[in-house]
Formats: sequence, C-alpha cells, structure tokens
Amino acid sequence: MDMKEPGVVVNPNVGRNAGKTGDRSIGAVLVDSGRLSIRDAERIIQQQATNGLRFGETAIAMGLLTQADIDFALSRQFEFTYLPEDDESFSPELAVAFKPFSPVVEQIRVLRSQLMMRWFDDQDRPGALAVISPERREGRSFVAANLAIAFAQLGERTLLIDADMRNPHQAKLFKLDDRAPGLSAVLSGRSGIDAAVRFPQLGGLCVLPAGVVPPNPQDLLARASFEQLIAHAAKLFQVVIVDTPAASASADAMVVAARAGAALMVARRDYTPASALQSAVTALNKSNARIVGSVLNAF
Repeated sequence: MDMKEPGVVVNPNVGRNAGKTGDRSIGAVLVDSGRLSIRDAERIIQQQATNGLRFGETAIAMGLLTQADIDFALSRQFEFTYLPEDDESFSPELAVAFKPFSPVVEQIRVLRSQLMMRWFDDQDRPGALAVISPERREGRSFVAANLAIAFAQLGERTLLIDADMRNPHQAKLFKLDDRAPGLSAVLSGRSGIDAAVRFPQLGGLCVLPAGVVPPNPQDLLARASFEQLIAHAAKLFQVVIVDTPAASASADAMVVAARAGAALMVARRDYTPASALQSAVTALNKSNARIVGSVLNAF
C-alpha cells in the first residue's frame, strides 16, 4: 500500500536521525505503515533536535504516537513481526502472535529459553516434546500453541501436532477446518504429513490439527504409524511440539509422551489438584518419557 500523501514531496531526510538501527528508520517504518504522516514525522524530528530525546520518546511526548506504535516499528526493524489486534484470521489466544510485549509472552520466551538449554540443545534429545496437563482447562493447548509460535519466530522449523483427538483445540486457535485431513487421517493411512498447514505470517509455523474426531483415538495413537510420524517429523523439523488430551481423561497423553520421548507438564494455579498433578507425574515416569520441565499457568 502506498501511504504517500497526494501532492506532498517526500523529504529524504525524514527519519535520518530517528533511532535508526537497520536499513530503515523508525520514522520511515511508521510513515510507510500509515501510522504517521510525513508532516508529523518532520515535526518530531524538528522537536527532537531541540530536546535531544530519541525519536520515539519525542513522538510520545508530543502525543503523535503511542508506545504500541514504537514497538511496532522496532519489530519491523528487527524483522520481529506480529499480527495487528484486529486480525481475525487467528484466535486472540495466540498471544505470542498478537501481543509480543505482554507479560504472558515474556514468560513464554523464558520457557522457550529454558527448553533450549534443557532439551533443544541436547544432541540426544527425543524427537518431540509432548505438552501434558492433568485436567482440562489448565492451559495446555494455549502453552503448546504459543510455545510453537515462539520457536518459529526464532527461525526454527517448527511443527505443532494436535494429538488430542477427543477434545481438539488447535484447529480453533488457528481457525482451521476441523473436517480437513489431520492427525486422525494420517494415522489411519488416509493422508500424510503434508496435511500440516504452514503459516508464513507466524514464522513459517506448521500445524497438523487433530482432524475428524475418530471413535478410537487411543488405538490410533498406539499404532506404529504414530511413532513413525514422530520420527519422520523430527527429520523434517527442528522443533516438534505435540498437544495432548488431559491425562486424567484417558491413557492417550501417556501414549503420546512415550512416543515423543519428552514431556512438559502444565498445571494451573489455584485450579489443578495436587493429587492429580502427582498422579500425572507418576504416570509419566512409568511411560519412560523424560520430563524436561513444568509450567504453573497463572494466566
């Protein structure tokens, strides 16, 4: 979109001192995106020369921009893109995609860093990471989806698999057709891993939804085809994250964890019973899955 104003000659000096850290200044990014007019950009630069502050600080003080505008420009400068809040192509629960500077996303990044040290950098690490929780509504799918996006934003080839074929949620988060081929079709031999959907706007993240809910989810997960899928995915992707059903609802989660080889335990503050959490941990240990970390979800 051409955001130049009709009849206005673009001043090539606009934004020259506007906090430039890459090939384009903050001022240029904001003008090109339509968040700032050329006239206002020139006013900011003139005021900046007087007060000696940074471009963004000056613009905010003048009431011409908000901190959200400055964050947007910085994200474009450093190729850290995120979605505008009015984008309806995904669920707003994908906080990493919509609100990268929020407290919850900062915690997701901390979790990502911890996993990179404890799991990702391990030369002998298992092929995938299963995200487990004792009960439903504890934030398991939320953590799995946002963690997958966070890894994809690093440039890692990332695949998110929804292995909850009882109450799938990833199709809702990414607004996918739940009737399209997914994991259930792959495990029954009616589709391949190419059923995964790639999202260029989310760092190239690929998502394999659960697909049509089958009558025998545990039988499908116990098949050799699921283990083969994980092994194949581990060769194609650098990070494979698997969402699972609630551990207390069935044995599905433990079957997935055993195939994945590693597990991340999610519990919700003031919600998850301690007894249910202990039972899930005990079951994971018996499944021979390596527990690489735990998350206390407070959001």
